[in-house]
Amino acid sequence: MPSPLFSVVIPAYDQQKQLADCLDSLLAQSFRDFEVVVVVDRSPGSPAQLADRYAARHPQVCALHLDAAVGVGVSRDAGAARAGGDYLLFLDADHLLARDALSSLADRLAVTGPVDLLLFGHTRHHGGREWPGGAEALLAAAGPEVFGPQDRPELLGAPALVWDRLVARAHWRDQGLAFPAGRYEEIPPVHRAVLTARRIAVLPRDLVQLRRRETVHPTGSPGSSSFDLFEQYERTFELLAELDAPDAARDALFTRMVRHYLFVFDLAGCVARAERPQFFHRAAEHYRRFQPPGHRRPAGREGVKFSLLAGGAYPAFEVAKLSHIAAGALTGAARRR
Repeated sequence: MPSPLFSVVIPAYDQQKQLADCLDSLLAQSFRDFEVVVVVDRSPGSPAQLADRYAARHPQVCALHLDAAVGVGVSRDAGAARAGGDYLLFLDADHLLARDALSSLADRLAVTGPVDLLLFGHTRHHGGREWPGGAEALLAAAGPEVFGPQDRPELLGAPALVWDRLVARAHWRDQGLAFPAGRYEEIPPVHRAVLTARRIAVLPRDLVQLRRRETVHPTGSPGSSSFDLFEQYERTFELLAELDAPDAARDALFTRMVRHYLFVFDLAGCVARAERPQFFHRAAEHYRRFQPPGHRRPAGREGVKFSLLAGGAYPAFEVAKLSHIAAGALTGAARRR
């Protein structure tokens, strides 16, 4: 039996009861040459019965059971090892696919021929609002041609997400790609997949929607924490040195790293109050260590935050944040009058 074009790997972490919607959006696809590998481990909130019901009713769905609580990364690795498709697509339970997503990807591949990576867009839905995923400008600027990472080093400035791209299974295997332990486990394999690719293509369409009801990171491996973020970026900067990547790639990655640190630091529920000074100073140390020569900080308020982080000015940063919150509250009150 020929292998399917796509293998969709889904770790079955479903604290928000969204996995059924995710699976339904896959099974409603107009394009049918795909398989779904739902990976169920022993973690609380990993719905084995739901996965088994879908596998029993739909031949395209396989429920892969693991005998320990291993976290998102190991679950994805197990699903990728089980997959038989030409391309891997990693989703989570809180994702929805547009009805024509897989057909659009297949059509794009028919034009480009085989590629190592096919990048596409996504949207985020949270708190009754929807907004773009953060890489739409980079994708739009990439153009219709197939390219290599040296041609578009600015793509390292995109959020390091594993679910807004197809990865050729042969590329995944040949590069020994895997998710490390801890949270933010997407960062090293996503960056390695880009930097070692020979053929990359883009489809500038939003095909996946993230519907996260909570703002915190989904389940990591046992013992993981927000501080894992620093080690994940260290791995990528080690890879840049190993590959002797161009300065433009270092600059794009540095800006992405700092934005990610500031995002996590500001996001409610990510860094405990008692750990905020330590997290800030770890981020400042990385700023000084990895800042490339000639780097230009962003303009405006974001540039001010970069400057405060560069100087390790934690008290001033917290004061600036409180001042901004207060100003926002006053503006909102004025608008309501």
